[in-house]
Amino acid sequence: MRSFLFLFVVIIVIAGCSQNAYKSTNKVYKKQVKEFAKILREYPLKDSVGLNYAADWAGTTNFSLRRPNFVVIHHTAQNSCEQTVKTFTTKDSRAVSAHYVICEDGSVHHMLNDLLRAHHAGVSKWGNATDLNSSSIGIEIDNNGSEPFPEAQMNSLLQLLDRLKKAYSIPQTNFIGHADVAPGRKVDPSRFFSWKTLADKGFGYWYDTTAVQVPVDFNAMQALRIVGYNIAKPEIAIQSYKIHFVPQDTTSIINDNDRKILFSLMQKYQ
Repeated sequence: MRSFLFLFVVIIVIAGCSQNAYKSTNKVYKKQVKEFAKILREYPLKDSVGLNYAADWAGTTNFSLRRPNFVVIHHTAQNSCEQTVKTFTTKDSRAVSAHYVICEDGSVHHMLNDLLRAHHAGVSKWGNATDLNSSSIGIEIDNNGSEPFPEAQMNSLLQLLDRLKKAYSIPQTNFIGHADVAPGRKVDPSRFFSWKTLADKGFGYWYDTTAVQVPVDFNAMQALRIVGYNIAKPEIAIQSYKIHFVPQDTTSIINDNDRKILFSLMQKYQ
């Protein structure tokens, strides 16, 4: 009987610790949200205080919340999902975060309201969009960058992407990787990540080079630009493109096969 009671107490203690594991950081989260809410409630609008038109404030009745227009996918490059969550709940000089973390077993941590700005993309550019942090949802996948992504994890990702795409009407072209928006600076998600799997479900596009005839005057670098890549530094733009679309090729050279792929992709992204 004593052993049973001891076991029962241990289970209760563990359950309590599990429920309160993020109690202190959740408190910080709520405090920060309240501070942002205060700014939104100020009248006249805080960003016009002291200006000559502040006194003439007239609040429109027609407005809504801004919505995310991109999804940027990462891999964590940390030792475990728990370590990633700890990193994202620790205030330090890096101040990194994401909206979602997907663990190896497929479990999902929703860490930030979709309508708030996470610090996940850093200095970034995709097409004409800069500062992807301000227009995207960041998803971190628990992976060290040197191993495949488990089926359970990919299934959870696909379910999450489906919900986000429907909820915010995110265009199919706007599901991208950190390496895509930060070429040369980032390489995630790694070459083990299957972008084709996502494209087959409507998240991003994939190529079909069947019967492709590339025009003589085709410009591969301009095709990369049309897809979305920042081609200011051609070599690293090519590297990022290959991480996404030709992961088995680690060179920075555009060959005949790449020209076919890029011509096919250009038709979808333009």
